[in-house]
Amino acid sequence: MTPRDASGDSSRWSDLDRPPLNATALRRALVREGGLWSDLEVVQRTGSTNADLVALAEQGKAAEGAVLVAEEQSAGRGRLDRQWTAPARSGLFFSVLLRPAGVPVTRWGWLPLLTGVAVATGLSRAAGVDTALKWPNDLLVTVAGEERKAAGILAERAGPDGVVIGVGINVTLREDELPVPQAGSLALADAISTDRDTLLRGVLRSLEDWYVRWRTAEGDPVASGLQETYAAGCATLGRTVRAELPGDRSVVGEAVAVDGDGRLVIATEAGVQEPVGAGDIIHLRPA
Repeated sequence: MTPRDASGDSSRWSDLDRPPLNATALRRALVREGGLWSDLEVVQRTGSTNADLVALAEQGKAAEGAVLVAEEQSAGRGRLDRQWTAPARSGLFFSVLLRPAGVPVTRWGWLPLLTGVAVATGLSRAAGVDTALKWPNDLLVTVAGEERKAAGILAERAGPDGVVIGVGINVTLREDELPVPQAGSLALADAISTDRDTLLRGVLRSLEDWYVRWRTAEGDPVASGLQETYAAGCATLGRTVRAELPGDRSVVGEAVAVDGDGRLVIATEAGVQEPVGAGDIIHLRPA
């Protein structure tokens, strides 16, 4: 895998609270014979690790398990084409390439939710913070008694047999660096560790574990334990929510379940249970 931009950065030590990632040590810890991760590259800056890895995959230059990490992204994207920006080395910005052979394409929609479970599990262990998932793929932490988004996930197809999943995690962002007031970071949530090497190893090991379990079960969310685990960690369930749907339509009701296709089921006041597969979910009241 050859990243698009691997140029040096003369200011890489300008913020001593934010040292650069140790790519050599990360590869030694994560890339191993028989494991999922086949390659790991760290670039100083790029537009979007997702865009870069999708392009490499479609050119046949990246194998399953390729990991591309950027110290800084200038054109990072979240869901619904929202921009994701943060100071250099203040977070973890990375993408992975998966080729879920043997899993029906109809079950690939679980991959962002699976990644959410893996990120939440990995960060809970490595950073010692309480995390919760907001459907479909935002990770929440508690800052000063309120839920704030500290991580987001974006999945994109890469050719006929691949999926690139991008993850952005706010690690050391300070209050005055947050892009919006609803954002948070692991540091603001009083994490016991903000060492990005340790956090990335924990998240990628958790992702490998969940992905292999899911793929072995041929993507079955019940047999792999994914559906149950996601529901247990989902802060959206049991809440009154408003779903902003394509076509300027919205649905208000109680989020009661995540179904077998990974959709959020909303029970409306009219007594209808409506599954939502895509849209923006707004929590209308505390749990």
